Amino acid sequence: MADTSLDRYLFAQGTHRRVWQFLGPQPLADGGFVFRVWAPNAQRISVIGDWSHWHDHHPMYRLDGYTIWEVEVPAARPGQCYKLDVTGAHGERMMKADPMARRAELAPSTASILPDHPAHQWGDDEWRQQRGDARQRPLRIYEVHLGSWRGDLHNYRDIAHPLALHVKHLGFTHVELMPISEYPYGPSWGYQVTGYFAPTSRYGTPDDLRYLVDVMHAHGIGVILDWVPAHFPRDSWALARFDGTPLYEHADPRRGEHPDWGTLIFDYGSPEVRNFLIGSALYWMDEFHIDGLRVDAVASMLYLDYSRGPDGWTPNVHGGRENLEAIEFFRQLTTTVAAEQPGALMIAEESTAWPGVTHPVDQGGLGFSHKWNMGWMHDTLSYLAEPIEHRPEHHHRLTFGLSYAFAEQYVLPLSHDEVVHGKGSLVGKMTGDAWQRFAGLRALYGWMWALPGAPLVFMGAEIAPWEEWSETRGLPWHLLDSPEHRGVFDLLTRLNQLTEQWPALWERDRDPGGFQWLDANNAEQSVYAFLRWSHHGWSAVACITNLTPRPHGAQRVGVPWSGAWQVLVDTDARHFGGSGFGRQDTDVEAVDVGWHGQPHSVVVDIPPMSTMWLGAQRPAS
Repeated sequence: MADTSLDRYLFAQGTHRRVWQFLGPQPLADGGFVFRVWAPNAQRISVIGDWSHWHDHHPMYRLDGYTIWEVEVPAARPGQCYKLDVTGAHGERMMKADPMARRAELAPSTASILPDHPAHQWGDDEWRQQRGDARQRPLRIYEVHLGSWRGDLHNYRDIAHPLALHVKHLGFTHVELMPISEYPYGPSWGYQVTGYFAPTSRYGTPDDLRYLVDVMHAHGIGVILDWVPAHFPRDSWALARFDGTPLYEHADPRRGEHPDWGTLIFDYGSPEVRNFLIGSALYWMDEFHIDGLRVDAVASMLYLDYSRGPDGWTPNVHGGRENLEAIEFFRQLTTTVAAEQPGALMIAEESTAWPGVTHPVDQGGLGFSHKWNMGWMHDTLSYLAEPIEHRPEHHHRLTFGLSYAFAEQYVLPLSHDEVVHGKGSLVGKMTGDAWQRFAGLRALYGWMWALPGAPLVFMGAEIAPWEEWSETRGLPWHLLDSPEHRGVFDLLTRLNQLTEQWPALWERDRDPGGFQWLDANNAEQSVYAFLRWSHHGWSAVACITNLTPRPHGAQRVGVPWSGAWQVLVDTDARHFGGSGFGRQDTDVEAVDVGWHGQPHSVVVDIPPMSTMWLGAQRPAS
């Protein structure tokens, strides 16, 4: 037997950075596997599996009386199913899946599967070397549910090239995969995980997933994975009461049970549990070359009273509602990932005003690279759902987000959550007749792409389907044959191209000096106008948005420089499905008439329900 004393020590301290190379099934040099499992309170554990037709149990023994159990099984082979027969602390007998399994059967079967040695030959060295600082490059995210992106594609390999070519054509920099850690319940979309080290077998093998990631990298597209450390399901064959006691979950139900989701909450004060979760994060990045994680449900972890009544929670040692153990977990997570995977994205789905989510740990922050701006999403969609005649009284819902836009490094999300459970589709959320709804959606995209913050849209946003998303069917790609749907597709493609060409639209997302209001108060006309600046003010983009179906002809807009300002995009252009109001020329000439606090101005026709961008380089002095 190998000497595992250092591994055991590091795991007990919560600092083992390659825990998947210690726990779970480890291949033996001469064939077979050694199995190791953490179960400090179990009375007995044995391994059983395909190699003996599920007849022979292989009893495990404690390593030097510690909390880790181990046994060698020379007959075990890759691809075979196995389970752990656990006698719990109180004598109860349970057949458990391996928490560290690298593969798992699909529900309703529940066995773990012994892994093959990876055969995939990576070809992405150049990509990983140039990945760089996640905060210093453009970020535009296309969120994907692999099972329903294309109804005819059901394997990681089959999906890889079509998805990469589609995302590259649209101009997104990253795909974000909804959870692919193994999960038993399909309608959970992967947000109730039972296999934190096992890619779901729904779409193929681990090597098939490696192939998909490699293809994405070959096309210059990063891969972000939705990752769920907030909670796990109660399934008796998985993590719940794994050794007959609350092991992975907190023992106090006021901290260990989620009242809304019917799930269990990890014990973030346990070094071993923290190591399990941080090991999972590193595993996806190390073994599958994942470029970042979007960490789900962060707010539910930070607050002890999250979704609980007055008697449903206990305060921390200081009498507060902050979950101090979860805070420490996040800081350890982000610090470890930064050390082990430089340049990796760590994106928090945090829905409250918790301070410093994207601030460095040594400055009191949580250390994430980005945070979802849920407030922006709610304010924007609620405004756009208002009847046109009521919008003036709600005008500042859209300006409010700019009062805090630079407090964090934000992602602006229009995710799958906004197009499910009766919420309808994005185009369906707009008001007015069909033309106004499509125009409103195009104006929203133009507005969103111009704001500080990285845009994220869920698959299908580019074709504007009328029906909401369902995981049971593929997207209605035939809609691209319709001009109004194709216009949305072409607009998103153009917005991504322009964002790449004009650094003013992303370089200073965290810098208040990179944004300047021109007109934030034109509630009467529901018009907004602002400037985005590049580093050192070398270039600027003016964004003008009109959120009524009434055009405004010959409107003066302030700009910083005289000369030609290029109309970069007009969401009302005919080739995007718009009315073509005003027939904007390629350039608009600025004159020496001060306006909106700027020394110069242009006169433009502002189309109905539209967003327009004007761009210029600073003249040589």
